[in-house]
Amino acid sequence: MAIQKPSIPKGTRDFGQKEMARRNYIFDTIRSVFRTYGYQEIQTPAQENLSTLLGKYGEEGDKLLFRILNSGDAFGSVDFDRPLTPQVCEKGLRYDLTVPFARYVVQHQSEISFPFKRFQIQPVWRADRPQKGRYREFYQCDVDVIGSRSQVNELELVQMVDRVFGLLGVRVGIHINNRKVLTGFAEIAGAPDKVVDITVAIDKLDKIGLEKVKEEMADKGLQADGISVIEQILSLSGSFGEKLAAMRGLFNGGSASGIVSETGQKGLDELEELFGLIDAVGVSAPVEMDLSLARGLNYYTGAIFEVKALDWEIGSICGGGRYDNLTGIFGLPDLSGVGISFGADRIYDVLVGLDLFPASLETATTLLFAVMGADELRYTLPVAKALREAGVAVEVYPEAAKLKKQFDYADRKSIGFISINGSSEIEAGTVNIKNLRSGEQKAFPASDLDAILAFLK
Repeated sequence: MAIQKPSIPKGTRDFGQKEMARRNYIFDTIRSVFRTYGYQEIQTPAQENLSTLLGKYGEEGDKLLFRILNSGDAFGSVDFDRPLTPQVCEKGLRYDLTVPFARYVVQHQSEISFPFKRFQIQPVWRADRPQKGRYREFYQCDVDVIGSRSQVNELELVQMVDRVFGLLGVRVGIHINNRKVLTGFAEIAGAPDKVVDITVAIDKLDKIGLEKVKEEMADKGLQADGISVIEQILSLSGSFGEKLAAMRGLFNGGSASGIVSETGQKGLDELEELFGLIDAVGVSAPVEMDLSLARGLNYYTGAIFEVKALDWEIGSICGGGRYDNLTGIFGLPDLSGVGISFGADRIYDVLVGLDLFPASLETATTLLFAVMGADELRYTLPVAKALREAGVAVEVYPEAAKLKKQFDYADRKSIGFISINGSSEIEAGTVNIKNLRSGEQKAFPASDLDAILAFLK
């Protein structure tokens, strides 16, 4: 009987040593920046009660939830005259980090100091159709502050984006808009009830182009005059100040409809304040008021963000925005927050494409002690122990083998140094270390740890 080759579920991935070193480089960089702004890490369970998850992502999102079969004999007491799933599945794998975060805040509100600044780097699961760049299990890197309406929070998100991608060496552009401005679009277009349809269509502008966006809005019932107003807005160009002035005119009755939008004006006020803060502190990345930026999630109520790599075509690699009532779904209304999510998988692809991962990630080991025999092994083990305690990554080859085999091992793992010691080194009380990249070789007293450490740097 043939043994079936093992496999993993579709839409999931194994990460080898090289991939994990690179992924941890991204995660560690992001964590370090989050912490410098006072954000602290939390984690929530992989599984949540379905009552927590259902109804939070819309009908399509509910279909993508992985449901967990109740433990034990889940079908032992099933009433087949009633819907089956609620009887045998009470829990599901988390779909994102946002809803669990809202649940966490409400559940632990008496223990939390507001404003509450948290970040979370964990996997999420979606029962989606696997395809290139789309997985059923993937990581999200979320950072949010909840319990404050101050736009200093938005400013700090922009600064964190700028810092993270500066450390990673990726040139990015930061695009900012405001959902109140998008509501203003609908109002001056004479279709305030179609703000969702308009934002969904505008969100596809980069993918399908302006003409297709206009067609989609027409299909949703928007009149030609209203479409013309929105086209005028999307065609605006120039500096932030020029766009701001033009939009103020349109929202103050200057469009073809003559309608005034107070909501749109409020959104412009918020953008003016935020861009003023950004100008005051300064960031390296270019920051643009992008009137076509909509983002599909309709729980956003204020500033919205999207970040794109300038030197690699891949779409958004980071995004988020302000929300005013996310915790209201769990009975704690009017708690405003703002957050962004870093797309770890897309960031990984950008760093690979631009060859920006540090070469030092290729190996976790600095020095390999070759083993010639039992006596040499016992001689080198105390030296290896001392170097490890000093923070050096050291391997001792586990058995006596031909030197070629041990050199090949060091080469495959990109180990930079090798130490080969025989009876003469034991008699002299020295260790011999060779730099495999430069070819330089030196002997050191086995007790002179400082000299060895200096050579290994």
